Amino acid sequence: MNILIYSLIISLIIYLLLRFIANVSAKKLTRRVRFSIFIISIILALLFALGGRFLLSFPLVLLSLAFVKLKGLSLFQLIALFRLIQTLRSSGRFSFNQNQNIKNSSLLPLEEAYKILNLDINKKISREDVNKAYIKIQKKIHPDISPETARLSAIVNEAKEIILKNIS
Repeated sequence: MNILIYSLIISLIIYLLLRFIANVSAKKLTRRVRFSIFIISIILALLFALGGRFLLSFPLVLLSLAFVKLKGLSLFQLIALFRLIQTLRSSGRFSFNQNQNIKNSSLLPLEEAYKILNLDINKKISREDVNKAYIKIQKKIHPDISPETARLSAIVNEAKEIILKNIS
């Protein structure tokens, strides 16, 4: 008899959940699912950490960070963008100050172009590899996505052209 009652309760919960999903817009649903996964993974990571299972909590923390989005970019994409900006700032090609003099971008060395596109200079690469790396970065910094990144986009374009000229 208990099995019948439990199966009716579970069926009712599943019915209500499916009805709720059918009535909610896809955007709200994805936002709620992302938030739920984030909260559940953080709670599980904390429970594992309190239980002394740090190796089990680390992947859950990384999973939860992947669901955090800021202005359309995940945390991992922001870290990759930060690395690109730091590479360009260290070479003097990019500054957040619009009025600061920036080195002439036509003098971009080949090694720096490889570094900007996150390619290994010692490996044999093809035009397809360069285009894949270029597209991957441009999806994050294209001026249509964010007008503030127009200078970054121009530098990445130049790096791609320099590498493609070197390959030919």
